[in-house]
Amino acid sequence: MKALQLSVVWLACLSGVTLWAQSTLSKALLVLAKQDQALEIVDPVTLKVMVAIPAGPDPHEVVAAPDGKLAFVSNYGGGAYNTITVVDLLAQKPLTRVDLGALRGPHGLAYAGGKLYFTAEVNKVIGRYDPVTQTIDWVLGTGQNRTHMIVVSKNLDHIFTSNVNSGTISIIEKTSSGGFSADRTGGAGPEKSDWDETVIQTGRGTEGFDVSPDEKELWSADAQDGTVSIIDLATKKVVRTLQANVKGANRLKFTPDGRFVLVSTLFGGGDLAVFDTSSRRELKRVKVGRGAAGILLSPEGTRAYVACSPDNYVAVIDLKTLEVVGHIDTRRQPDGLAWVARQ
Repeated sequence: MKALQLSVVWLACLSGVTLWAQSTLSKALLVLAKQDQALEIVDPVTLKVMVAIPAGPDPHEVVAAPDGKLAFVSNYGGGAYNTITVVDLLAQKPLTRVDLGALRGPHGLAYAGGKLYFTAEVNKVIGRYDPVTQTIDWVLGTGQNRTHMIVVSKNLDHIFTSNVNSGTISIIEKTSSGGFSADRTGGAGPEKSDWDETVIQTGRGTEGFDVSPDEKELWSADAQDGTVSIIDLATKKVVRTLQANVKGANRLKFTPDGRFVLVSTLFGGGDLAVFDTSSRRELKRVKVGRGAAGILLSPEGTRAYVACSPDNYVAVIDLKTLEVVGHIDTRRQPDGLAWVARQ
């Protein structure tokens, strides 16, 4: 009966919609609806859901390849699952689930250098998946509890993670080395680089974080303490801790111009806190709903999209006025967000 109900739901989702692949849109917004296990493609102009695609069990984060052909969804399950669902955005269907084997609890995702980087909470590691060879070609341990979110630097020489239960940020830096490592075929091959990790104590419940566009600072939100930690990336030290009143903080994002930092809170009111990066002061609290989760900035930096999980919508915020200017009605429990552009 449950399988029949799901089939009816997906038929309803796919009927009577304009497929993105057949439209004239150059870009679209991706929204994960966790409870309905769906990846929704949204027209950012009309703010309408165009199609919903099955996204696997307990989907939490999503990222798209730069060419707009594939999206990748982490199937989290609090450590119960070990798959990443690959979605064909042009054909509007799931292709496969990447089996991560012993790596469980995949969550944070980043696509860089043609490869997918992910965290695996249960194993305290980060990994990398090559879509061309369809293999996991690299894994590195963090030694930290609940390695959750991940950011990869522009030139691929730094990786940053938040570690929720340890209350830390890891800075993982590529260094020269004369050692050896296993190559993709399983044999031993020369390795031109190694990785060093610096662990920085931030605050209890460190989860949402982001690196500034100029890659000089990292700001992290500490959900249990309600603080925001500011790390200078040159010295790898916390240079300021803001008493930010963001208990229950879920995500933190810089605007593309680096002027503002946005912090969403899933519990305790659901506001979006906006901070000025130069003065280190709060500018405004934007009431977006009963609980705010995923945050996404438009590429041109004019709008912010905030997933309001308890309200089943995504709030659209004008970054000039810092006011809510629209809503995207989604399926149940929206969370992870991403941009996709066709090429």
